Amino acid sequence: MSSGELFILKDAGGWIPVERFFEGDSTFKCLGLTRTQRLWGFLSCLVTGFALSITGAILLSWHQWFSFAVLYSVGGLVSLVGTGFVIGFTTQIHLMCKRVRLMAFMVFVGSMTGVIVNVIYCGTVILSIILVVVKYMAYIAYSLSYIPHVHSAILKLVGLRQH
Repeated sequence: MSSGELFILKDAGGWIPVERFFEGDSTFKCLGLTRTQRLWGFLSCLVTGFALSITGAILLSWHQWFSFAVLYSVGGLVSLVGTGFVIGFTTQIHLMCKRVRLMAFMVFVGSMTGVIVNVIYCGTVILSIILVVVKYMAYIAYSLSYIPHVHSAILKLVGLRQH
């Protein structure tokens, strides 16, 4: 590994270079964003989305249902946009429904929809909290599905696949 190279993930077969992490370079040529700027875009969206959702959760504890639902949903969408900085927005739209991330995407969108339905019809705090946790677990799974070999690495880490 030379001093100027960046490696992001160790796999059983060796290190995976950053070039394989950022697959959608052509999308960003027209925007003129470097890989570093794209990574900052991803992290900014992730932090902003998380902050909006946490603010919504605080409002949930004060029984401000509508504000919670809006902030939670907008926070989820902002977080989802963040993954577009990593893979490319056009590519992300095409890859959303690939087998490796379809379930995570459906659970992610379903949990946001569930919150809105819950706020409108039920107003159950415990259900909203459960949906918040489910959304972030689905978002993590969705985001990690864009990193090569991470699915296998996680299965090995938790002992579901042999080394």
